[in-house]
Amino acid sequence: MKKRHVVLSLLGLLSVITYLDRICIGVAGPRIQDELKLTPEQWSWVLNAFLISYGLFEIPTGAMGDRIGHRRVLTRIVIWWSAFTSLTGAAGSFVVLAITRFLFGAGEAGAYPNMSGVISNWFPITERARAQGIVWGASRIGGALSPLIVVPLMVLLGWRGTFYAFGGLGILWAIVWFTWYRDHPTRQPGVSREELAEITAGGGAPAAHTAVPWGKLFRCRQLWLIMAMYWCYVWGSIFYLGWFPTYLVKGRGLTEAEMGVFASLPFILGAIGNALGGRLGDRLVARYGLSLGRRLMGTTCLLISAGFLVATASTTGRMSGVVLLALGFGVMDCMLPSAWSLCVDIGGRYSGAVSGAMNTAGSAGGFVCTWMFGQLVGAYGDYNTPMFLIAGMVSIAACLFWLIDPTKPMFDQPAPTAPTLAAPAV
Repeated sequence: MKKRHVVLSLLGLLSVITYLDRICIGVAGPRIQDELKLTPEQWSWVLNAFLISYGLFEIPTGAMGDRIGHRRVLTRIVIWWSAFTSLTGAAGSFVVLAITRFLFGAGEAGAYPNMSGVISNWFPITERARAQGIVWGASRIGGALSPLIVVPLMVLLGWRGTFYAFGGLGILWAIVWFTWYRDHPTRQPGVSREELAEITAGGGAPAAHTAVPWGKLFRCRQLWLIMAMYWCYVWGSIFYLGWFPTYLVKGRGLTEAEMGVFASLPFILGAIGNALGGRLGDRLVARYGLSLGRRLMGTTCLLISAGFLVATASTTGRMSGVVLLALGFGVMDCMLPSAWSLCVDIGGRYSGAVSGAMNTAGSAGGFVCTWMFGQLVGAYGDYNTPMFLIAGMVSIAACLFWLIDPTKPMFDQPAPTAPTLAAPAV
């Protein structure tokens, strides 16, 4: 097995753990709201506490990986968020729960930008969408597993004990990662000259870590388009990560046991969508070129997904809502590998900072969506009306995606150097 495939396996496993820990609170949401006597508005602030800190720390943590190395930064991220996953189970009030989730978000911020930085170092351009597809598909596997694991664990351990148990998974991953992984392929023991040639010839393995030129970064029109696109897109995805289990129980009348089964369906389709989207995205790039291939994938998937969201809001049936929303998420996720590949295409050696900026904008959009969803449900007692607004934002994201040109990098990229095998780092 090539070493970059081992790297990708570790990133995929991390992505599973990330979403197990992140979505756990959504699945446990009805129980937590009942025990702590939380209103829909208060619950929206619990969910948003994560998004606020996640957004605040996303750019600096993504840039930190570009500057000091993804190996060290990812290790710190995983240990921090694992600790606050466990501490979530100790919360006894709205205020304590919100503070804990804020600190959880501060720790998890930068995880995916740093994973994108790893992909930028280890994968050539023609493999990046597939690599991103595997990473994001793995996150959906984590999302699919979360209801199936959390609901039985809550029966056995209670919702508090479930959070205690989840906290240990990340610690184990961090130990393996820090022990084995090296930031640059030339410093990874066991990498063959043939694999190094594949990586460097295809645009991977950039120069050493360096500081980010922030002024030039934020004067770039491409970056603002990426951020605006992701701000709108996350209105769609954040619903599934925070409100979907509650929507099924309180909006569509499913029991907790039924929710535990059907809440997994969007994430199963999302995992398939990411895998297919990564492969199809790379094929479109190979056939139509980088600019048209990336944009065709992103714009088409977002428009189709918006249609499924409108169809959901137009129905009241229990199963119709589940099926339409699941299809909408699956198609939406076909776009995700191409969106994150844009950050690598355009950002180059600063892809961590660029993807961090994109994800920060997404967190801001998610914050507004989560808050407005709770406000609208509290005001009207209707869980379907907000779906029209979400569909509209996803449609705008589709239009913005079409305006981004991945063939125009933000910075001049260094010319590839001949691969050399250096002594392994310790």
